[in-house]
Amino acid sequence: MGFQKIKFTNAEGQQLSARLDLPDNQSPEAYAIFAHCFTCNKNLTAVRTISKALTSNGFGVLRFDFTGLGESEGDFADTNFSSNVEDLIAASAYLEQEFEAPKLLIGHSLGGAAVIFAANTLPSVLAVTTIGAPSSPHHVQHLIKSNLEEIKASGLAKVMIGGRSFSIKKQFLDDINSKNLATTVKHFKKSLLVMHSPQDKTVGIKNASEIYSAAMHPKSFISLNGADHLLSNKEDSFYVGNLIASWVTRYIKSSSKTPNE
Repeated sequence: MGFQKIKFTNAEGQQLSARLDLPDNQSPEAYAIFAHCFTCNKNLTAVRTISKALTSNGFGVLRFDFTGLGESEGDFADTNFSSNVEDLIAASAYLEQEFEAPKLLIGHSLGGAAVIFAANTLPSVLAVTTIGAPSSPHHVQHLIKSNLEEIKASGLAKVMIGGRSFSIKKQFLDDINSKNLATTVKHFKKSLLVMHSPQDKTVGIKNASEIYSAAMHPKSFISLNGADHLLSNKEDSFYVGNLIASWVTRYIKSSSKTPNE
């Protein structure tokens, strides 16, 4: 597997840090973009492992840090769900300009909700996979519920998430509460794969049911039985990556066929 460390510019002119993982022949069958979970980064073990499985199956994968996270520029406190969607659109524009427009978007947790919104504005994207995604962006409020009143009263609060401190502004709450994922996915015109663990204690399996029920066909669901929310077991992550590669190949190949084939 080869890779390139790259940077691209978001809508605010800030540099976002990314890594493009490539198959051994350096000629991917198609390109994918991976959106990491809330407050995570592109180097999360699950993200790396899923990307490795995809490159082993001939795909190129662009994984990047959202604005204000990891090695990317910007202040996390000034970001929100909408800026995550804009970052995905910027990543797609970079791939299209420098390599080839992406045909697959993959999103983990809140990143799963973001890829659904982003895909609706990206004509090149044929398929989307969500992993442990919430059925509504405002689901992440449960992570900061002890600070909600402070945020609403003063407009800003320091919040501990995963053992790290983050500044959350009221504009973040306003933004996630203004997004209706059910309506968006109902009018979705891409192939959708919903992957979720019944044992997910962070984002319950009910969320997968709600996304799947709201979506129109073609749609698929795969239960990740026994996995935790972060897919911390590498075997689970490899399983996910290989399944995504197998599933999406059908849609990518069918899109390249001529009417008589």
